[in-house]
Amino acid sequence: MANITRLDSADTDFAAKLEALLARETDTGDDVQHLVADILSNVKKRGNAALCEYTERFDGWACTPESMEISRERMQAAWEAVSDLDRESLALAVERIRAYHERQLQQDWDFTDDAGLTLGQRITSLDRVGLYVPGGKAAYPSSVLMNAVPAVVAGVSEIVMVVPTPGGEINELVLAAAYISGVQRGFAVGGAQAVAALAYGTETVPAVDKIVGPGNKFVAAAKRQVFGTCGIDMIAGPSEIVVVADGGHPAWLAADFLSQAEHDEAAQSILISTDAHLLNQVAESIEAHLAVLPRAAIARASVEAHGALIHVHSLQEAAAAVNVIAPEHLELALEDPDALLPSIRHAGAIFLGHFVPEALGDYIAGPNHVLPTNRTARFSSPLGVYDFQKRTSVIRSTRAGVEAIGPAAAHLAHREGLQAHALTLELRLNDE
Repeated sequence: MANITRLDSADTDFAAKLEALLARETDTGDDVQHLVADILSNVKKRGNAALCEYTERFDGWACTPESMEISRERMQAAWEAVSDLDRESLALAVERIRAYHERQLQQDWDFTDDAGLTLGQRITSLDRVGLYVPGGKAAYPSSVLMNAVPAVVAGVSEIVMVVPTPGGEINELVLAAAYISGVQRGFAVGGAQAVAALAYGTETVPAVDKIVGPGNKFVAAAKRQVFGTCGIDMIAGPSEIVVVADGGHPAWLAADFLSQAEHDEAAQSILISTDAHLLNQVAESIEAHLAVLPRAAIARASVEAHGALIHVHSLQEAAAAVNVIAPEHLELALEDPDALLPSIRHAGAIFLGHFVPEALGDYIAGPNHVLPTNRTARFSSPLGVYDFQKRTSVIRSTRAGVEAIGPAAAHLAHREGLQAHALTLELRLNDE
């Protein structure tokens, strides 16, 4: 039986134990930060030469500026080479993701106030974004779709993809996903060196305005360090899921519990229930699934290091625990999930009822699967169209408008000791 942490909300030290459970070491240490800083500096200074040297060292193939580029034609060839079922599934996912994200489009607006000023906001898209697609332990075509489709909907002019290719092998389904989702250019490079190339540009890789997409701790550290040179979506940590259940099929709940654990040994899976007997049944089902899952070793390491089965004594206690955890994925596997929904304040994505496993959202439902992790759902949101658009303030005034509010502005400028600021207004107020 997997050795999974058990907690009970009735225990006097429950809050402390929950905090300890959540205190995973998900950030990068100084050694990683220093290594990444060196890589970023080297690629910034030496461009393609450094990029290819790191690719050869870390991915094990003889990279050249010519061989690293993945053309749109190469993506199309992959699209045509994958199976009919692959194409049908990818096309359906793109259709649903696009339909959801089109509803996020922001619009220009303006209004004229009592002083006669017209105030407004313009929405414009980013010019070029870089999409980091994880590779290594698994290939993630779904990550391509979730990052590229909102960018296309937002009106981004150019989408550039980087993807690590260990041994020089490129995953055909990833390239097919890039083709159908609208990626224009790709590069077979990954790691911190790929982030550097996107942030600073090389002779071959164009510099981008924003880098999106998850990666390992080196990618996360690189994104953190290049922020300011370009934008980033978020610092993604290991995957997480919380399942709240007041009943249901133990085998279903156990599979949902393991769905994130199989990603990574550092992932976290938590099941919260008002039914202690159900928790025992799920624990047995977890073990049964681990006996047959191909990635059982990864999943077992995850649940034994970071997983938990939590007994609570009311659904309101469950909601309170969820809000402390602020999970990336939250399943409310309840008979009446809508009754508890208003009590949930912090979660990246919420799945309601017994027939919406998290995997449905990962691939095909439509909402984005790039979600805040490591309790950042307290202040962050899923990736969306708004991440690829920016807002610009617009102000228009007449003489009457300046006369109405200019004196107050000039007064505040004087109070701040900024006389030139005040002068710009006073000259217009007293131009005779």
